[in-house]
Amino acid sequence: MKEENSQQENLSKDDNVIVLNDEDGNDIKFDFLDLIEYDGDEFVVLLPSDENADEVVILKVEDGETEDTESYVSVDDDLVLNNVFSIFKERFKEEFHFCESNE
Repeated sequence: MKEENSQQENLSKDDNVIVLNDEDGNDIKFDFLDLIEYDGDEFVVLLPSDENADEVVILKVEDGETEDTESYVSVDDDLVLNNVFSIFKERFKEEFHFCESNE
């Protein structure tokens, strides 16, 4: 079962910052990196705005409660996450240095 983080988008087009609310209601800032379509769904690739952040966050885009809002939902399927991340890496191979995980 997918866990919904009940997060609403606050997107500033000028600086590509998205502010999400965590389960405790705290605001967390992310830099928007990409929107990827995969298997009929859309996913956002975000980087925490924290200067020490070195891992992206991939969330599924779903319609929000109103017409002009979106909700982001965590993705539990590792295959989907890996495939979306592979698309992202291919698109941005010239802009980012990707390290392979030894997990």
